[in-house]
Order: sequence, then structure tokens, then C-alpha cells
Amino acid sequence: MFTKLKIFLEMIKFEHSVFALPFAFMGAILGSVVWQGHLPSWAQIGWITLAMVGARTAAMALNRVIDQAIDKRNPRTENRAIPAGLISIPQVILYIIISFAVLFWATYHLSALSMKLLPIAVFFLVIYSYTKRFTWTCHFVLGLTLGLAPLGGWIAVTGQFTWSSIIFFLTVACWSAGFDLIYACQDAEFDRKEGLHSLPSRFGIKAALLTARVLHVLTAIGLVSLFFITHLSWLYLVGLVIAYILLFKEHRLVTPQDLSKLNTAFFTMNGVLSLVMFTFTLLDVLVSKHS
Repeated sequence: MFTKLKIFLEMIKFEHSVFALPFAFMGAILGSVVWQGHLPSWAQIGWITLAMVGARTAAMALNRVIDQAIDKRNPRTENRAIPAGLISIPQVILYIIISFAVLFWATYHLSALSMKLLPIAVFFLVIYSYTKRFTWTCHFVLGLTLGLAPLGGWIAVTGQFTWSSIIFFLTVACWSAGFDLIYACQDAEFDRKEGLHSLPSRFGIKAALLTARVLHVLTAIGLVSLFFITHLSWLYLVGLVIAYILLFKEHRLVTPQDLSKLNTAFFTMNGVLSLVMFTFTLLDVLVSKHS
């Protein structure tokens, strides 16, 4: 049982929850402090954590089930757990059911609006895995899906939409779509042969990397706009400078002629960026609160 669980967690890259979870916490902190004047409770943080883990686990596991035939034909993914026969489809489906149950249970304990909007979130979690079968805009669908993390955190503690939360949602959506474009470059030729849709396979790797740069410029604009609309201070700006440096280095690592450092650009840089933004936002709020 524990061996299968370990295989499952490795299959869905559970450790990559670090991409979206810090932004969910950041959304909760900003929403609570800006609109309510205090930090979110530990109970709210706990339920948000469970909801995020449940959502991401269900989405990634569904992706592996839906893409099992494609993964088996792709040399890059043929050794994943399902194509390699390390775990069965019924076992993965059981984990998916448990993950969705955790998501529903956690969301029930958050704001009423969170519960009302849950079907929309589930729709995006499910539909993303199918989009590459019919549209090269699949990267933007993923961006919108991951952008729900900060928006969800914000709504979970405030129970309302605000312009600030929408800007944060779009900022993270641009960031996510941008790094997914970079990641998709390694499968451009395979996607083309298989008749799958992606921006790199449709327009070429150079165009994909250029689009990713534009999206990350929009990310940079969105992050700095949060400084003004949420009245953060210099500590947030320090984190912002570090995030900008990371985005710049990410795009320096990958070129149309050399994708050898793609995993470093995708996994390391983006994981660090989300942690940096959350950490400096939290420090900013804590220092301001006690000054």
C-alpha cells in the first residue's frame, strides 16, 4: 500500500505543489489583511492547504490517466508509472476520488462563495488535460487553472471578488501559461507527429519562447501593480526584484537552439519564485502590522 502511494506521489510530482500553493497563501494573506485588517486564521490556512493539495492531486492524476496512451508513445514519458505498469488505473482512480473528496470537504469549511464557485474550478481541473487534443491555446487554459490558486485563497477568506483579486488571478495565469509554454517546447516535434496541439508545435519553438517572454513581462507588471493597490511596502519590493531576476534568468537558460537547461528553468526557477513572493509578502505584512 505504502509503495503504491509512493509511486503515485512520484507520478504526480507531489513536490511541485510548491508552484501554486504559495500563491494561494499569498492571496489569502493579502485578501484578509487588505479587506479585513487582520491575518487569516490558522484554520483558514489549513483548509486552504487541504483544498489546494486535493485540487492539484486530482488534476495531475486525471492528467496521467487521460494521457496514458500518449505518454506510452512519447520517449520522454514512457517510463511514467501508468505506461510502465507500476500502478493500475483503478488504483489511480481511487486516489482521484479521495483527492476530490478532500477538495470538497476543505472548500465546505471556507467561504460560501468558495463553495458556489467550486464547480467552475473542477471544470478547469478536468478540461485542461483534453485541450491539447483540439487547441494550441491549451497553455492559456492551464494558466487560468493555476491562476485560480491566488483567487481561491482570496475568496476563501473574504467571500468576495475584488479588482485586486482579479489582477492577482491574471498575473499568476500569465506566469503559469508562460512557464508551460517553455516546458512544452521539448515535445514540439512529438506533438506535431501525433497531431496534438500546442503553441510550439503549431508556430515553432522560437515563437513559443517569445510568447512566454511577453507573458512574463505581463506577470512582472501584474506583480508590481499589487504593490500599489494593496499598499505593501519596501519588503515586498525586495521580493519583487528577486522575482524579476529569476524570470530574467529563466529566459536566459532556454533558447530555440538549446533546451538542455529547460528543467532547471521550469522546475527550479518557478518553484523558487513562488516561494520568494510569498515569503516577502508575509514578511511585509508582519512588519507593517507590528510597526
